[in-house]
Amino acid sequence: MLFHLILHFIVPLLVALIFFRGDVKKAYLTMLATMLVDLDHLLADPIYDPNRCSVGFHPLHSLPAVAVYVGMSLIPKLRLIGIGLVIHMALDSLDCYRSNGVWFLY
Repeated sequence: MLFHLILHFIVPLLVALIFFRGDVKKAYLTMLATMLVDLDHLLADPIYDPNRCSVGFHPLHSLPAVAVYVGMSLIPKLRLIGIGLVIHMALDSLDCYRSNGVWFLY
């Protein structure tokens, strides 16, 4: 759990440092702000379940939403938000695989 949360801070920082050298601070903070996507966890009961796969369960973590996030990554004005959301979903999916043996909830 803690390692998963740390990755949500480290991976966007690495992406900002490697790919957005011109404005690392803006890139990092924008991608970090995409963690607000986890507000959809408040709709679940219980809010937190360590055995639940969030990708495919929560509305903003659905596969259609992930497709929109990938599309956003292709639009220059939305690129940082899209990349941040894709990173977030990838990390959540990795956590789902690590804890449940599946990449997303069907």
